[in-house]
Amino acid sequence: MYDYDLLVVGSANADLVIGVERRPAAGETVLGGDLAVHPGGKGGNQAVAAARLGARTALLARVGDDAHGRLLLDAQRAAGVDTAGVRVGGAPTGVALITVDPSGDNSIVVSPGANARLTPADVRSAAGLVRAARVVSAQLEIPLETVVEVVRTLSPDSRFVLNPSPPRPLPDEVLALCDPLIVNEHEARVLLGGACEGADPADWARLLLARGPRSVVVTLGAAGALVCDGSGVNRVPAPEVDAVDTTGAGDAFTAALAVGLGSGAPLADAAAHAVRVGAAAVTRRGAQESYPTLAEVEAL
Repeated sequence: MYDYDLLVVGSANADLVIGVERRPAAGETVLGGDLAVHPGGKGGNQAVAAARLGARTALLARVGDDAHGRLLLDAQRAAGVDTAGVRVGGAPTGVALITVDPSGDNSIVVSPGANARLTPADVRSAAGLVRAARVVSAQLEIPLETVVEVVRTLSPDSRFVLNPSPPRPLPDEVLALCDPLIVNEHEARVLLGGACEGADPADWARLLLARGPRSVVVTLGAAGALVCDGSGVNRVPAPEVDAVDTTGAGDAFTAALAVGLGSGAPLADAAAHAVRVGAAAVTRRGAQESYPTLAEVEAL
């Protein structure tokens, strides 16, 4: 019996957002609107999204002993996430400095801060937590060696889900346990390099599967997603919605997919549920504050 439906191992950032009329050129100063501070980070986002869907969720992450760290912990707890695995201290909390222009285009600078200090030793000290989760999800806003330690620590019956963002080459031992490897179009292109030139997303999925993961999911935004495993490639359409803000929608998708797989749903069914969760999230502004409950997804 697992204590958690999902353990998310990943980043937690404070998003510092300023609206500007236009983004500054080199050496230029522009005036912006009021500063807004939001809880974020791919790991923190996924944990909140899963908990909102009713999953028993825990987070293994590192934040600073500062105001931003307390903000992130409060947001996790308010959503119902177990934060016993969140380490505090070692560096300031990670922050993302974001400017957004009226068209919605943004420029982002990320200071990883405490996220870069989440180490393999932290994973080893939390081995009981890792093995208590039916599904474990990770991303690459934390050190790659920490993700490697996660796959080495998994319970034999646990499922591992990876969104390689930001993308970088992955060791074979990590790829071999991804079930699925979840990528968007940009991440697929980076991972495949020249191999994806002239190919369509279904070909990307097949090429990625040939590199070792047990299954692959390629997210396509408003077009839905592709799922690929040994049985072939299937397209999963997304419902039509009026998108307001796509921030964090990919994290909502990944969390929902992991929760669905943990409940025993086949990959295609879990992906169909996940695209509905992602679609619901883009109808509201923000990341974590936009994530729907299960009832809201069913209403969509």
